[in-house]
Amino acid sequence: MSKTSANAVLQLKAAITEAFDKAIKEGLLPEASIPEFIVEAPANRANGDLATNAAMAGARVFRMAPMKIAEALKSSINLEGTLFDRCEAAGAGFLNFFFKAEYFAKIVAEIEEAGDSYGRSDFGEGKKYMVEFVSANPTGPMHMGNARGGALGDCLASVLDAAGYDVYREFYVNDAGNQIEKFANSLEARYLQIYKPETPFPEDGYQGGDIADLANEYNDANGDCLLNVDSATRKKALVDFALPKNIAKMQADMKKYRIEYDKWFFESELHESGKVKEVIDLLTEKGLTYEKEGAIWYKNTEVVTNKLLAEGKSQADIDKLELKDDVLVRQNGNPTYFAADIAYHKNKFDRGFDTCINVWGADHHGHVMRMKGAMDAIGYNGDKLDIVLMQLVKLLQGGEVVKMSKRTGKAIQLSDLLDEVPVDSTRFMFNTRESNTQMDFDLDLAVTQDNQNPVYYVQYAYARICSIFRNLEADGIVKRDCTEDELLLLKEAEEIELIQHLSAYTGEIIAAAQSYDPTRITRYVTTLATLFHKFYNAHRVKCGEESLTQARLALCGCVRTVIKNVLTMFAVSCPEKM
Repeated sequence: MSKTSANAVLQLKAAITEAFDKAIKEGLLPEASIPEFIVEAPANRANGDLATNAAMAGARVFRMAPMKIAEALKSSINLEGTLFDRCEAAGAGFLNFFFKAEYFAKIVAEIEEAGDSYGRSDFGEGKKYMVEFVSANPTGPMHMGNARGGALGDCLASVLDAAGYDVYREFYVNDAGNQIEKFANSLEARYLQIYKPETPFPEDGYQGGDIADLANEYNDANGDCLLNVDSATRKKALVDFALPKNIAKMQADMKKYRIEYDKWFFESELHESGKVKEVIDLLTEKGLTYEKEGAIWYKNTEVVTNKLLAEGKSQADIDKLELKDDVLVRQNGNPTYFAADIAYHKNKFDRGFDTCINVWGADHHGHVMRMKGAMDAIGYNGDKLDIVLMQLVKLLQGGEVVKMSKRTGKAIQLSDLLDEVPVDSTRFMFNTRESNTQMDFDLDLAVTQDNQNPVYYVQYAYARICSIFRNLEADGIVKRDCTEDELLLLKEAEEIELIQHLSAYTGEIIAAAQSYDPTRITRYVTTLATLFHKFYNAHRVKCGEESLTQARLALCGCVRTVIKNVLTMFAVSCPEKM
């Protein structure tokens, strides 16, 4: 919440506590300890600007009906010197409080003073949070799930930053292990097929046309130099050529998507530094591995079962999970992806992060518990690893599901999307649905320049305000600082509703950070645009009274500031003309 709002809550809590003391002293309530109570905004603002459950919280303590306690508090409360005008008792014993006009004037003044920093807070106390997101497999192009994960992950990181956390963005590149072996085998087959079309393709190979494209690129540059070398040499040369190209393309796509990472972390670094072997040895020392059929296994079933039993889960419920142990080292002596993943997450915490957040596709849900358990197993706190699971995306055009790009005739990639849809629309629209819900991304809507397109709707509100300022300046009316008395002129219902919404912005950011849900802010700014259009359609900014005109200009400026703060935070542009 804003500083003014936070101050109002503190004032109210103090006034309620004093009312309890007074009511007890005057015999309206029996002697008892004052109960803990909460102060919050009611769902319906018609019931008050803030409400408290103090009377209901005191029912057991005072052995009285909540409504009688509420009436005692109402008659005892002193709101003089606070930002509150009056108090009403309602319902089963709620106490509802209404702001003075002074409160709304102070909100406008606070936003004007804070400007670009309005909405930011120190709620997170500078705690170090890593957000790892996208982390696409470098053996192929990025897809629609990566597009959604990119928008959600980047916007989540921005929300955490605004809420006062020290945020670090990371992309984990899986450039080692089994998928690279498959990549190499696939490239080799496609290269050999250029000269020997009958060459069989691996059953588990990567079928995408990009593999053939890379093989042809290598051949165009180097010819048949790999035909007569051994397979290992051939595969290494092809991977050394193709993998950097894929990674560079991923980095270019992310940059075009306006995502800048603090670090691109390569899995190969973990293997080369011995960190994967170290974590396997550590699990072995703790008695959490065993050998079977020439492989080394991790006792996932034992670890997760013990964790869930300690949390109060029943054995019957645990049995329903059908837990399985995991291979750490294959029969051929190569570590599995899971072993490297444990080493990677250990590395994260070794770097001093208080909390690590991963944005994963919903198909990774089974991986969540075992990774948290693995962190506990090696002596770290698995509860400091948080996973945001993201559901699938369906692309729609003309009401039909689209799977192939008209331009290339192939599966739609992130780069195709960014070529066809403005980045503003892509980032904003992917951030309109919570991660745990499946999303339909409407390509027609994303390129539409009207109010049906959510980002256009918000940007238009911003541009309209810029236009108001330009037009009034052309008439010789330039915004100036308002006195508090002038800001008190903002008392129409649409003005008050708009200011109330503006006052909630900081609290919304904090709530979004706590819930790992940046879509709250997209909804917030969309509602802000709606409330502004409602105000603009109901009242003339340039009116017959100069002081009121200036007050309304101040209010318009506050809306413009908050819209800009949201869009800038989410790397969406703020056009001044549309």
